[in-house]
Amino acid sequence: MGSLEHSLSSLTLNGSLRANGESFGDDTRGKDGWITSSIGPGGGSGGTVLLFVQTLVLGDSSIISSAGGQGGPSGGGGGGGGRVHFHWSNILVGDEYVPLASVKGSIITGGGFGGGQGLPGKNGSISGIACPRGLYGIFCEECPVGTYKNVSGSDRALCHDCPPHELPYRAIYIPIRGGVAETPCPYKCLSDRYHMPNCYTAFEELVYTFGGPWLFGLLLLGLLILLAIVLSVARMKYVAGDDLPAVTPARNDTRLNHSFPFLESLNEIMETNRSEESQSHVHRLYFQGPNTFSEPWHLPHCPPEQVKDIVYEDAFNRFVDDINSLATYHWWEGSIYSILCVIAYPLGWSWLQRCRRKKLQKLREFVRSEYDHACLRSCRSRALYEGLKVAATSDLMLAYLDFFLGGDEKRPDLPPRLYQRFPMSILFGGDGSYTSPFSLLSDNILTSIMSQSVPPTIWYRLVAGLNAQLRLVRRGHLKITFGPVISWLDSYANPKLATYGVRVDLAWFQPTASGYCQFGILVHATENESLLLSSPRNPMHRMTSNEHLIMPRRMSGGILHAKSLRTLKEKKTMYYPFAFIIYNTKPIGHQDLVGLVISILLLGDFILVLLTLLQMYSLSLLSFFLVLFVLPLGVLFPFPSGISALFSQGPKRSAGLARLYALWNLMSLVNVVVAFFCGFIHYTIHSHNKLSTFQSWSFSMDESEWWILPSGLALCKIIQARLVDCHVANQEIQDPSLYSSDTNVFWNS
Repeated sequence: MGSLEHSLSSLTLNGSLRANGESFGDDTRGKDGWITSSIGPGGGSGGTVLLFVQTLVLGDSSIISSAGGQGGPSGGGGGGGGRVHFHWSNILVGDEYVPLASVKGSIITGGGFGGGQGLPGKNGSISGIACPRGLYGIFCEECPVGTYKNVSGSDRALCHDCPPHELPYRAIYIPIRGGVAETPCPYKCLSDRYHMPNCYTAFEELVYTFGGPWLFGLLLLGLLILLAIVLSVARMKYVAGDDLPAVTPARNDTRLNHSFPFLESLNEIMETNRSEESQSHVHRLYFQGPNTFSEPWHLPHCPPEQVKDIVYEDAFNRFVDDINSLATYHWWEGSIYSILCVIAYPLGWSWLQRCRRKKLQKLREFVRSEYDHACLRSCRSRALYEGLKVAATSDLMLAYLDFFLGGDEKRPDLPPRLYQRFPMSILFGGDGSYTSPFSLLSDNILTSIMSQSVPPTIWYRLVAGLNAQLRLVRRGHLKITFGPVISWLDSYANPKLATYGVRVDLAWFQPTASGYCQFGILVHATENESLLLSSPRNPMHRMTSNEHLIMPRRMSGGILHAKSLRTLKEKKTMYYPFAFIIYNTKPIGHQDLVGLVISILLLGDFILVLLTLLQMYSLSLLSFFLVLFVLPLGVLFPFPSGISALFSQGPKRSAGLARLYALWNLMSLVNVVVAFFCGFIHYTIHSHNKLSTFQSWSFSMDESEWWILPSGLALCKIIQARLVDCHVANQEIQDPSLYSSDTNVFWNS
């Protein structure tokens, strides 16, 4: 059918096209119309079907046949099969290729069966022309996926397997129109998160762009050190201008500056414009409570014995009601705090400090100008509004109300002398947490009172040394960390104070209904040391009655010593485990070196964060958002907060910002844990669905090595936490002799 010059454009067959050989016994009709029985002993051979076509469509149950005929029953052999040949014209190649044939029927060229002992005929043949490159077979079909054919011909063996080394291990071969005519064979990556041509993740593309993991790591390390040196030098030059004035005070004050930050009011102590206040001071009444949303500051209603002679009790109780009402927080302030603590604790802590600061300002403004001081007996104090003053420690956790004489009382026994105030309680600010360590505030009033027996220089040094020990006390570990403070008081402070007839002891004071207990020191005369008091037993401390020291009237409390520490009970919060990672420590010196190492780790942390986020993005978009927003942006905040801490001017500000940096660094560990979780889930799921065998030497950050970046980031953050603690200690304790093991060195420095 057709010819070389005039081939059929298309042949569609829905029946049969036969050129079969005749079989023994087939009837044939003669010219005269009579049917004659065939008597041939063997089957006839099949004919030839030669098709000159461009396309062929062979429908269901359709047949093209050139089979041989069957032999006679007396041993006639079967006829040989014929030939079916397709001569395709105008075979399109490449992207223009269209399939030449759609064969759903049958093409038969088999030999006929022999009769009796006769042999069957041989099969015929089905053939076509030589196919162009990329095509094979009778119908010039595309070579199978994963093979290519670069020569003309129809044999299947001409379709060679594609070179395996040219296929990335995260790729599979894909079919293309017209078949593959040359190498490399086309392929696609297993997932959209891999990128052509090497099917790398975004992170691996970055690594191999710079020469592979080893060279990339070396380049990154070199760049990290270089940037850290530049950052450290810039930091030292930036902060140097602020430090210069601090090192040129008067000679008699030089050693006192080393007690920073625990003598924050030392400059005020040296001033003389407030000396009148210390001379008229009667009593200091401490607020109860830690100034939190659940337990704000509050004053006891009954006035202390020390001020009963200078106040009207009823008016004082009304004043206390006003103060306590003003000190209470709104419900929405606590709600915001709770939400922020869940989202990111550093934000919650900053909100708490902001509310505390505003609350202190309101209290001071109320006492200074709004309250008419009607509770005071002194007419002059009521007129000048100078009989009551509110102040607080810098951590805003401890507030106190000072009572002053008006000058018209005409009481020779007022103000009381130091020995008349004994035993005198001095409470610590802070709560022993990382952000608010215990500290003893020594303002000008307290220093002036103590100077009646203890020289100011001795008292300054005592406060600085005690605060250096107190900053090592940790909430949640009071039993262990209060022990060195007691030992220090017994071996350093009291032997020196004994020459002045004074002794100080660590003590607890006025526990609240919620169980919050304040700590401080009890100052008393050495001759009263053996006197005891019987006061209500604090549920936190199982102490016998002979272990209570004489306390001020109406103030419960007791001494803390080695025996009572064993039975000390304290509540543990949900942040208790974090105390093992960040805590206040002793200074190690080498501030420039510590700053350089922190700069290296800070930059390394930032780079690892970016690489981890890139890795999570390579895993899935969900993993990326989980790591980024659980906690919200917590993994990104340590870098700007660390830069702010390193470039802050002044030791006090630098230490405060460094603590905030430590909090962000600690909270970002939650994001690292989320990265671990996402990586592990991804690895577990995909380890069972690998479509190829991965080379063990390959660098695959999202397969078996998924844990490397999160582990490196976690290790970097833990090391940062320890170095930031050392940096804070170096900023806050600039006199290493405060931790001297030699008492002479301590007192003579």
